[in-house]
Amino acid sequence: MEENTIKKQRAVLVGMFQGLKGEFSVEESMNELAELTLAADAEVVDIIIQNKAKIEAPTYIGSGKVEEVRIAVEDTEADIVIFNDELSGAQMRNLEALIGVTILDRTALILDIFAIRAQTKIAKLQVELAQLKYRLPRLIGMNGNLSRTGGGIGTRGPGEQKLELDRRKIQERIDEIKRQIAEADKNKIVQRQLREKNEVPIVALVGYTNSGKSTLMNRLIGEATELDIERHVFEKDMLFATLDTYSRRIILDDKKEFILTDTVGFVSKLPHSLVSAFKATLDEALNADLLLHVVDASNDNADMQMAVTTDVLKELKADQIPMVTLYNKIDKGNFIIDHLKDSISISAKTGENIVLLLKTIKEVLFSDHKKAAFMIPYAEGQVASYLCETYKVTKMEYMEEGTLIDVEVSIADYNRYAEYLVEA
Repeated sequence: MEENTIKKQRAVLVGMFQGLKGEFSVEESMNELAELTLAADAEVVDIIIQNKAKIEAPTYIGSGKVEEVRIAVEDTEADIVIFNDELSGAQMRNLEALIGVTILDRTALILDIFAIRAQTKIAKLQVELAQLKYRLPRLIGMNGNLSRTGGGIGTRGPGEQKLELDRRKIQERIDEIKRQIAEADKNKIVQRQLREKNEVPIVALVGYTNSGKSTLMNRLIGEATELDIERHVFEKDMLFATLDTYSRRIILDDKKEFILTDTVGFVSKLPHSLVSAFKATLDEALNADLLLHVVDASNDNADMQMAVTTDVLKELKADQIPMVTLYNKIDKGNFIIDHLKDSISISAKTGENIVLLLKTIKEVLFSDHKKAAFMIPYAEGQVASYLCETYKVTKMEYMEEGTLIDVEVSIADYNRYAEYLVEA
């Protein structure tokens, strides 16, 4: 019987240590590169680190280290080498000629994972745009890669059929994708305006990739009064498990509701061009009324991951939006957490402190709600119906002059129906 499974690519990972400060150690950064490689469905067979103060222009790591990598590829029967930093097209061409296998860098690897994960039309367009913008300046140096047929990391995604086009054709495709994304943005604006008109606040989950955002989203969906398994989102213990933006309406037991949005996770060494290319996905964070910054408290690099997320939010100009930091995965053990002012320790997996989180969300989103008593004339029955359908009524009496309703309402509705206000 023939085996139908596709053989996994075998990858040698290469990193450069230049005495970086305030980031991952080179070992930790290489471990993350290994996780990214696994997320791209490849097997890591060796990791090589070059300690060098200066980058070598032709080969990035120098001829001696290139020979070490070549021997490692030969010994491990690897078919791909992945560098932990961006390479130029010329460097890729030189390295491929010397080592004899496909050469990729960290950005190409992340783009490949995005290509695998993208599900919606807009996400696929964003992936293709990022791929083409990445490859356009590398066309000369990547001639070998661009003409190679077959699958594997670096050849997947919506953009692969475009790679042998000349620069003019690629630029035309880039312009067309930008036009389609702009059109999709118009539709998003219409949807957003409708949400604002209906006064439904938005909560966005942000954080480092694999911090547990999708698990938390499913936990909060489960806490909603209207539970539907089809509303759950994909979750997996893997970097970039979620690429597409998912939005779900959360209706609580007191009829308060909000839109909960899951966004793509951040990662260290995320190039500015990649942030820009996926800005349409991350725009959900820009338009939120509240950000929930999900942190994997069990990760040894939690502080660094928090800093990466904060930096990206600043780059997106989303750092002025109210934010609650959530130290997630506390079910994995006891951690010493230096809590920020607005923070909660939770477990999205077990549900620990989720009730406290929902209470906090309500306090932030609905701080302008006011308790009031309205006397609604029977002739204005539609107003009474609206209040009963929209809010949780604490008391309702049928009086001679109309319906007396005790209820907590938004400041907008408080002002809208001020003529019916009575002393509670």
